[in-house]
Amino acid sequence: MGQIISQFIADYGELLVEGVRDTIIMTAVATLLAYVIGLPVGVLLITSAKKGIRPNATLNTVLGWIVNIVRSVPFIILLVAIIPLTRLIVGTSLGVPGAIVPLVITAAPFVARVVEQSLAEVDGSLVEAAQSFGASNLQIVFKVLLFESLPSLVRGAALTFITLFGFSAMAGTVGAGGLGDIAIRYGYQRYQYDVMTVAVILCVILVQIVQTIGDVASDHIDHHER
Repeated sequence: MGQIISQFIADYGELLVEGVRDTIIMTAVATLLAYVIGLPVGVLLITSAKKGIRPNATLNTVLGWIVNIVRSVPFIILLVAIIPLTRLIVGTSLGVPGAIVPLVITAAPFVARVVEQSLAEVDGSLVEAAQSFGASNLQIVFKVLLFESLPSLVRGAALTFITLFGFSAMAGTVGAGGLGDIAIRYGYQRYQYDVMTVAVILCVILVQIVQTIGDVASDHIDHHER
């Protein structure tokens, strides 16, 4: 048994390490960029709502429609449909760079809704209190809405990372690299089920690690605020 494991590591160890690295890079970068886009959109959605601090029905409706339309497109279809755009932005539709563009586009609307929901959970009396003390809308956004919803935002970031982690595996169908690509090329196409099994186990381990980090960070922030 030990010899079999040693031989497997010798044959595929480097490949799997590279797959873990590529998966983490593409997922982490895509999550970060999705928040750069989705966080402001989520803030605009909640502040422009009917009961927001600066209601704007037109802006809220337009943003809502855009978010809903992009979210409704299945990732595998989006992945193929925007290949020309991906090539235009990063110069290729393959590998880690080629996966990041569709991952960001599919995740940004998701992040916007996650942020909107997190901010909606903030006690309205805190906003009213800030307004009574003469706080500006910008101060209310940063010092009340975002600050009070920080634990929920951290959990949302972990959820987004895990969701994109699954999508990154799907991106392996078009040669995006990572564990999904390894599972498909070796496990499915070459019938090497041991490689596929290990790739799946590594995916499960990584997801559990990220979820645990997110839960611990969220609880720490929540207790610290209290």
